[in-house]
Amino acid sequence: MNHANPQYYIHPDAKIGNDVTVSPFSYIDKDVEIGDGTWIGPNVTIFEGARIGKNCRIFPGAVISGIPQDLKFMGESTTAEIGDNTTVREYVTVNRGTSAANKTVVGSNCLLMAYVHVAHDCQLGNHVILANNVNLAGHVIVEDWAILEGLVAAQQFVRVGEHSFIAGGSLVRTNVPPFIRAAREPLSYIGVNKVGLARRGFSDKQIELIRDIYRIIFVKGHNISTALEKVETEFDHSPEREEILSFIRSSAEGRVKGVIKGFGHMNGNTVYED
Repeated sequence: MNHANPQYYIHPDAKIGNDVTVSPFSYIDKDVEIGDGTWIGPNVTIFEGARIGKNCRIFPGAVISGIPQDLKFMGESTTAEIGDNTTVREYVTVNRGTSAANKTVVGSNCLLMAYVHVAHDCQLGNHVILANNVNLAGHVIVEDWAILEGLVAAQQFVRVGEHSFIAGGSLVRTNVPPFIRAAREPLSYIGVNKVGLARRGFSDKQIELIRDIYRIIFVKGHNISTALEKVETEFDHSPEREEILSFIRSSAEGRVKGVIKGFGHMNGNTVYED
């Protein structure tokens, strides 16, 4: 690769892998690492601290590893890390971390659609999909296989559990447990993510177990302490049970609302007793 090509700029200290394509008018700063086979489209800006994996695709207008939009940031050395096989579409911004976590992480095999913003210190797992115009504030955790539809906005420090699905236009002000679908205002449980789980190889038995657990937690009207006790006593150990219990117990600051039992609609939307 010719670093002197006037159509793009690559800092001499950047580490560029084999078979990397850098398109015209892109900028790659110092202290950047890009893995083999990655494609960098036109007009992409990659600032210092970027760590980009193999076989990624980064589309025009994206800005990776810009400094945090955080007034507490004092110029500390931090990173923005993107795993292998991840696609970053047009005008996505992924800011690097602050001293709180030292890095922002986007996992492998993710898809960040156009105009997504991933703020400082966010941690995204693998196979995550963020649809157009999703905005994540600082320190948000999005676990493996979660899908956030278009125009979802998540406030700082919330956690989105694995295999969950959040409907478009939702405001995420509290934690979203694993395996569920969430929608409405305020954000509420509307059922188990059956379609997504089936696509990923969960058996009918596993999906029914998850649904039965969440009926106790969200549908039957128990307070959370009673609901968790019932889940522990009425269901045998399983990875699904343990993941749900662990997530909810670690969410002392709150989680999505449950349905109102006995009502067919709430705020104009159907309440599902899934």
